[in-house]
Amino acid sequence: GHAGGRARGGGETATSKNLALRQAGAHVPRSFDEYGDLIAKVYQALVDGGVIVPPASEPLAPTLPTDFDELRKKGLVRKRANFVSSISDDRGAEPTYAGVPISEIAADDELGVGGTIALLWFRRRLPRYVSKFIELCVIICADHGPCVSGAHNTIVAARAGKDLVSSLISGLATIGPRFGGALDDAAQMFAAALDQGLSPEAFVEQCKREKKVIMGIGHKVKSLDNPDRRVVLVKEYAKSHFSATPLLDFAVAVELITTKKRANLILNVDGAIAVCFV
Repeated sequence: GHAGGRARGGGETATSKNLALRQAGAHVPRSFDEYGDLIAKVYQALVDGGVIVPPASEPLAPTLPTDFDELRKKGLVRKRANFVSSISDDRGAEPTYAGVPISEIAADDELGVGGTIALLWFRRRLPRYVSKFIELCVIICADHGPCVSGAHNTIVAARAGKDLVSSLISGLATIGPRFGGALDDAAQMFAAALDQGLSPEAFVEQCKREKKVIMGIGHKVKSLDNPDRRVVLVKEYAKSHFSATPLLDFAVAVELITTKKRANLILNVDGAIAVCFV
């Protein structure tokens, strides 16, 4: 029978079809209940006639994999992480930074904080003088006092009764081209000018013509008469330890031009660090 079938004549009934199959030589059971017994009977007849040679032994049943949820309950596996970091990894016996175990980092006197930051930022070991330069930048930029935008907003939010995290977020929200973000823009501007073969004079004139602020130049308080000691430290270190400082030399040449207009248009700490990192 068939759930959706319909016999429109005697020749289309199940009985007629079974009879036709039987007359053609097919083995047809009298009912569905005899289906398995008839298969076994035909199979045994083929074996006895040598048509089928049964295997010497039954093949091993395939081992079904254990259910993932069951393995996770037993603590044998854990769910795959949604985020994968190529910088640090804590899946092994101990965390690693760029593939280096933290115990090895802690025991290496040559790495220090600067070397650790280098592993996280650049994912490789850098020369010791570069690690020391990173440490110098961290030291001189660790605190800018209470008057800069980030510190000011943080203090105002804290005085308003906000919690530590909310106050910190308030300060971080002020980071931009005029505070904190000048370093990236300064690196891009000076590097682009040097790559284009512009002279310091042509670069300053171009920024003036396009009405662009030269990022990394200028300070509210510091000037030629009151130099920023942080900039002095960066320039001295670069000149003493770097094999060449073409971008720093370019920025200093730009400073000589801008300070003729106003004494506080000096190369600031953001600009100095930026051109040394490129």
